[in-house]
Amino acid sequence: MITIKNEEDMVKLAQGLAEKCQAGDCFALHGDLGAGKSFLARAMMRALGVTDEALPSPTFAIIQEYDAANGLKVAHMDWYRLEDSFDVANLGVDEFFTAPWVTLIEWSERAPELLPQHTVHIYIELDDTDINARFVRIEK
Repeated sequence: MITIKNEEDMVKLAQGLAEKCQAGDCFALHGDLGAGKSFLARAMMRALGVTDEALPSPTFAIIQEYDAANGLKVAHMDWYRLEDSFDVANLGVDEFFTAPWVTLIEWSERAPELLPQHTVHIYIELDDTDINARFVRIEK
């Protein structure tokens, strides 16, 4: 379990994850509303070299695509508005699970069976005693 005390700590975590990132990697971000999934995703995208000025949440678009450094592409997905794996599969998400893509998925609980086996799961929990703190668990 990693204790995150503030946004700066979350950015450092994102940078560490991005340093080890390779084409084809998939990250499933888990946590309640407001836990910091989108913040972590944006910080990872910046660390991967995404230079787009705005990095909007893909809540309504469902999938946002970006060019990153070193020939990587980043797909940031938010499956919150989708009902089940049928809805997710109809989007053709599997094309994003191989090189040159790095995939960041919020609310992957909607269709966990569609995630590739090599998915890294990142669980973010709020700290009830500190509004800025989070607890993060990473499972590979």
